[in-house]
Formats: sequence, structure tokens, C-alpha cells
Amino acid sequence: METIHRSTLRLLPISLSALCLTRPTAPESKRIRLPISIPGILNPKPAFLTSRKSYSSAPSPVAKAGWFLGLGEKKNKSLSLPDIVKAGDPVLHEPARDVELGDIGSERIQKIIDDMVKVMRKAPGVGLAAPQIGLPLRIIVLEDTKEYISYAPKDEIKVQQRRPFDLLVIINPKLQKKSNRTAVFFEGCLSVDGFRAVVERYLDVEVSGFDRSGQPIKINASGWQARILQHECDHLEGTIYVDKMLPRTFRTVENLDLPLAEGCPKLGSC
Repeated sequence: METIHRSTLRLLPISLSALCLTRPTAPESKRIRLPISIPGILNPKPAFLTSRKSYSSAPSPVAKAGWFLGLGEKKNKSLSLPDIVKAGDPVLHEPARDVELGDIGSERIQKIIDDMVKVMRKAPGVGLAAPQIGLPLRIIVLEDTKEYISYAPKDEIKVQQRRPFDLLVIINPKLQKKSNRTAVFFEGCLSVDGFRAVVERYLDVEVSGFDRSGQPIKINASGWQARILQHECDHLEGTIYVDKMLPRTFRTVENLDLPLAEGCPKLGSC
């Protein structure tokens, strides 16, 4: 998912972000940006790389952007981080597989987690799923900081119900809605850089799984954090946000502030 703020159209880990997420809101002619994977902190131009680096026998790609941002410059190859895979690669469109519990503490899985966190923060973004670096494993990482949130207009932060949270690493996550409340906001994705679209998401969810130590964890989330979790968990099912978007809201980052087409829902809670 990417991060987004009004001046850069990125989702600050806030891609996440995922999710994405930049987002327009309120008045009919004005939009609020939503942060997402996800997503980036300040760069307004998205850029992703497609070359891959391998973890033992598994290949993986690296890039620049965040859950909702998807905006950034090319990374320094010397960093030797995996590239972010772009839409069209089969790994993004097929279900990922569970990580064996006995493998969670292995050097390989721990290295994958470390790289995912670095790629997400470098983008910057608010969330990232393992398939986005070319690995069909059920692992997601996400975080939204006070710094990221400080870049967004206060009215957007309030409408998005966006609050900071520390880094979360969730292995084999299982998500379920906790209410029928939903909201529609713009999302972006590091794997679909340069574009945004409105997606309807649940406002309250619960995610259970394992942390990087192999201990069971359960997260109850609402608002923007719930959106990021849904965006990233979708990646593990082979789903990207454009599979769930309201088609007529799809647009380039440059056109994010243009009015929504007639008949499109107003951004915010439904």
C-alpha cells in the first residue's frame, strides 16, 4: 500500500498505500487524498523497478513506492533490495502459500521480513505483501507513523480515521470483518504505480496470525489501518485493488484532484 498526502499524492505509511492510499473527499469538486502500500512519504512521482533478486531458489523484485503511494525514484542498486513486482506478473494474481510454522524463525524467512520492511520504508509506503517482491508467501508488513500522517491535511486525517501505529509483521494472516460499516476512498499500489481508484472497504476488521517470532497475534483495526490490512491481505489472495475498484474512478495521479464522474459515490463513510 502506498502513503499519500495532498502535495505528493502518496499514501504515507499511511503504497498500504494498500494498501495504498491517496484520497479525495467531501465537496463534489474537491478530493481528499488517501494514503496506501501502501505507499510513499513525499515523492509525487511513482516509479517502480521490475528486476528481481532471489532468496535461495525463489526470485523476487524491488521498487520504489508505497502501499498507497507508488511514487518515487529508482532505488540505488547497491542497496541490493528486491524490486517491487508490477501488475501482470503471475505472482500478484495467484494465491500465496502459508509459511510453515517451523520455518518462521529460519534465517531465510527473517531475511525476507527484514527486506520487506526496508523496501516498504524506502518507497516509502504504509504496507507491503510478500508477493509484491516476487515471493508467493503469506507475509505482510505495515506501519503508519506520526511523521507520515503529518504530511496529510487535517481534514483528510479526520475523515480517513487515520491514526499512527507501530510496525506490524503478520505471517499467515486471516482477516474477517467486525461490522458492516464501509467507506469509499482512493487507493493506490506500489505494484500499479502512477494510478489511483476508489475502493469500498470495511471500517472494522480483525486479523489473526503469527508475528515474526512465531507467536500468535490478533489485531482489531478500524479506519485507515483496517483499509491497509484489507489491501495487503488481498495481495495474498492474488487480488490487487483494481480488481475491486469502482471503474469510473480510475485515474492517473496527475488527475487525482479532478471531480468524480457523475453518479460516482461521495468519498467517506457509506
